This record gives sequence, C-alpha cells and structure tokens, in this order.
Amino acid sequence: MEPVEVEFLAEKQLITIVPNFSENKLCLISGEFGPFNPSMHTQVPLWLALNLRQRHKCRIEPPQWLNVDTLTEKKREEQESPVFTKMPSPHYMEVAMLVLNNAGEDVPRSDEVRALVKDIWDLRVAKLRKSVNIMVLQQETYAKLDNLTVMEINTIRSFLTNTLDRLHSMRVPAQMFRAGDDSSTF
Repeated sequence: MEPVEVEFLAEKQLITIVPNFSENKLCLISGEFGPFNPSMHTQVPLWLALNLRQRHKCRIEPPQWLNVDTLTEKKREEQESPVFTKMPSPHYMEVAMLVLNNAGEDVPRSDEVRALVKDIWDLRVAKLRKSVNIMVLQQETYAKLDNLTVMEINTIRSFLTNTLDRLHSMRVPAQMFRAGDDSSTF
C-alpha cells in the first residue's frame, strides 16, 4: 500500500466543521451528511471538510487530540514507554498533516502542533527501527507490535519483508549444510 492510499483511508474519518452556508443533507455513497447551517457544528468525512474548506465554505474544528497539551502528553508517554503507546487516532499523522496543511489557521498554535506531531512520529519510527533491529539480531521469525498505525506499518513493511526474506534465504543453505554434516558422521 502506498502512502497516498493510506491517506485516502484516513480521509474517511469524520471531523467536525462549522459551515458558513445553508444546505440540506448531502446523500453520498458513504452516507448522509448535514444539514448544513451557518455556525452550526456538523460532522463530515475529512475529504469533504477539506474540499469545503478550500472553497471557503466552512471552518474545520480540529480533532480534540490535535492540540499542544494533548500532543505534549502523548510525546511524554511515548518517550517514557518501552512499547508503543496507543495513539489518539489510527491515522493521527495523516489527519494532522491534512488539517495542518489545508486549514492550519483553524488550529490554535499550529506550528507547535506540527512540531509535536513530527516529534511523536520520529520517536515512534525510531522505536520501530530499534524493534526490527532487535528482531533481526535475535533471528526471530515474527514479532508482536501493538498500537502501530497503518502509516507506521506501511513505512516499515517493505524494509521488513525484504530483510526477513534475505534472512530466510541465508538460513536455508546454512540448515542444509548442517544437515549434510550430521548425515556424514554415520
């Protein structure tokens, strides 16, 4: 899966907007959304919120977790925990970047929020690389990694599968060689 496909999945998450137009319900394949009344909060998929925002038809209410206090706490938890902590959204990185890139002025202290999201991402990717390194060094064939997001799995997937394939191809001849040595001792 490409990062663009993961982002596409993230765009299906619901987000609150404050429209500045009037419209009845929209009937879409993914469901009915609305009605849209000025200054009345309503939930829509992220892709629709971004589209309306680009056309200056609404203001996006950032998700509750997309603020400096919550992200600072998440960063602290991630630093202190030896395992992956549960993230506030399975698509935290994609949602944060889409909202910040398209409606940054709707997010209070957006520069700090952007830096915190990047810090959390960097911490988690470093932890993921460390876990993979330990797994490879200990010659494990599987690992249990809880609380990873789709984008994090997608980031490491090709590297990990290639590494495991190479380790396997190196082990098979070594096992055959050892098996050959055992049979020659009779």
